[in-house]
Amino acid sequence: MTMGISERQWIVKTPAIEEQATQLATELGIDRVLANLLIQRGVSTFEQARSFFRPRLEDLHDPFLMTDMDKAVERLHKAIISGEKILVYGDYDVDGTTAVAQVYSFIKQFSSKVQFYIPDRYDEGYGLSYKALDWASDNGIGLVITLDCGIKAIDKVEYARGKGIEVIICDHHLPENELPKAAAILDPKREDCHYPFDDLCGCGVGFKLAQGYVQKYGLDFSLLEPLLDLQVVSIASDLVSMTGENRILAHFGLKRLNENPRKGLLAMINLAKLEPGHIGIDDIVFKIGPRINAAGRMESGRLAVELLTATDDRTAFRIGDQINENNNERKSIDREITQEALEMVRNGKALATENATIVYNPTWNKGVVGIVASRLVEAYYKPTVVLTKSNGFVTGSARSVQGFDLYSSIESCADLLENFGGHMYAAGLTMKEENLEEFCRRMDSFVADNISREELTPVVEIDARLDFSQITPKFTRILKQFQPFGPGNSNPVFLTEDVYDAGNGRKVGAGGVHLKLDVMQESQPYRQIAAIGFNMADYYEHIKAGNPIDICYSIVENFYRGSSTVQLRLKDIRERDELI
Repeated sequence: MTMGISERQWIVKTPAIEEQATQLATELGIDRVLANLLIQRGVSTFEQARSFFRPRLEDLHDPFLMTDMDKAVERLHKAIISGEKILVYGDYDVDGTTAVAQVYSFIKQFSSKVQFYIPDRYDEGYGLSYKALDWASDNGIGLVITLDCGIKAIDKVEYARGKGIEVIICDHHLPENELPKAAAILDPKREDCHYPFDDLCGCGVGFKLAQGYVQKYGLDFSLLEPLLDLQVVSIASDLVSMTGENRILAHFGLKRLNENPRKGLLAMINLAKLEPGHIGIDDIVFKIGPRINAAGRMESGRLAVELLTATDDRTAFRIGDQINENNNERKSIDREITQEALEMVRNGKALATENATIVYNPTWNKGVVGIVASRLVEAYYKPTVVLTKSNGFVTGSARSVQGFDLYSSIESCADLLENFGGHMYAAGLTMKEENLEEFCRRMDSFVADNISREELTPVVEIDARLDFSQITPKFTRILKQFQPFGPGNSNPVFLTEDVYDAGNGRKVGAGGVHLKLDVMQESQPYRQIAAIGFNMADYYEHIKAGNPIDICYSIVENFYRGSSTVQLRLKDIRERDELI
């Protein structure tokens, strides 16, 4: 990094109309900056603010607004009352394993004939597998419920039908024009589905099935409450929008996770050294989610479901410990492969670098290529594909940059692929090796033709300018109520200009790569606020010399050994003479 030159473009959002922000601030008795943040989030009236700040489970949508919900609930009930064997099937990532754990534990209350199945990432790959259907047939399964997958499994659902197995699909991915001939298909992204909220995760669609069952058969809503901790883990990890129903489910899920988590999640909380009662979305995204994911990456996603459905402390801790070891191994492999991939790009050995970054090594671990792709996006800020070899095919993961529809670029190469799936910012794909060269050529060309210069420039979006004098206890208390944060309701980013370090600035972390400061504003030299800048140690010498800077940051609560302090989490730093 060249000192004094921020590589990111800073964009300060246009404030709301002054009269509107002032009126809302007056009605709610809050700072106008906070009123402005609410208006940016589509909250402009007292009533809307009450719904935003006080989510209610009663405001969840009627599950029967989802196409096929009546069919799905009735088919599940038929299986339960007739003693039919049921198989709950899901993908090996966090969304899939939490969804399976949720629906499996829900059905288990009504039937002893329920089992679960997680495909092997390396042997079976993503989605519903023929191997699983053969296993289901051999074991007398009559009904398979797929979660977080199945919407494209036309041939496999037909194969299941041929074996006398019916399938209920619960998915949230984009369907093709043709749908599988399943007993029921729950997917809010179906064209003929007019459900009011279409950004549920796979676990969320599974929750709606359980909610529909409870509602149809007059059961108590309290049966659903133990599922809420799994909901928030999935919503946070799958990066779906933190608005609408997801906000309600995540709000109550966090409450459950902090007050009364299931034994498997409590084991994860303890192993990750988190503070019970103070767990937030970031803790799930960076500590809990990756550990659950590590089971499917390094060993078997089945372990994750066994953890999440454990009924005694000893089992939960034993499996949790195993998964924690998987995560440590995953981190080591991830670091190693990331270094190899970065060197490939630097040494001109990547398959593409001009418009997209594409790297391939047949020996890389398939379980971490998605993480490596994210790291390369951070390094080079281009749509990225990281490929390895598995079961004779080239397979891998792709990640995008803000605003660019990666899924469309992969879809444009559909004729070269054996299969693919995903969404705008993340996707997985498999192809024959002979198609690799053409795939790289076409991907690079598609990106060149469809990406804008703006999309290739990393951006820090700033919600508002802020003076340190405005960061009062009341301000931070109300800001905390904006949580849970996530896509569509991000932790606000503020800009404060003309800031100095009070003299305590230092490098911290392994290798001294992070920056810890006590910052103060020129206009208020007696007010100091702690700040942390991850991977910002390059700025240390400049700041230590007493030079003024502008900072953009989020305000976070730092909870340590029983005490809570306000901390600024820096997003970027600029010298004062740079124009914004």
